[in-house]
Amino acid sequence: MGMSAGGRAGGGGRRKRRPASEINVTPLVDVMLVLLIIFMVTAPMLTSGVNVDLPKTDASPVNSDTKPITVSLRTDGSLYLGDQQVTSDQLIDQLKAQSQNDPTHRIFVRADAHIDYGQVMQVMGQITAGGFTHVALLAQQPQSGQ
Repeated sequence: MGMSAGGRAGGGGRRKRRPASEINVTPLVDVMLVLLIIFMVTAPMLTSGVNVDLPKTDASPVNSDTKPITVSLRTDGSLYLGDQQVTSDQLIDQLKAQSQNDPTHRIFVRADAHIDYGQVMQVMGQITAGGFTHVALLAQQPQSGQ
């Protein structure tokens, strides 16, 4: 019995002599620093790469009292500015005249339900190319009967 107890004590002594396992932190820090540098370099690229035209909040109170101009697009392709028929060449000049050359004036594009989507986009592109920034597409309500 004494021998087995001594054997155990010897085993304990052997365990104490084994070096304690330590985590080497240096490679971890190096990896973190490299990742940090990568994020610092790529973050500005990610934000500047996408061009999103967000509505400016300070511009909305100015427009709230002005009546929006409605551009209507009929099935036959004819353009109406309010109730007055215009050609696509006259459209930008007429819009500038009605908005008193205010590029932030709200313009609503209302198109017939059966019209080609490409025509609507062409008109909206023409208006934005004319310098107008607040162009919206109006959806006609089916039950309004207009």
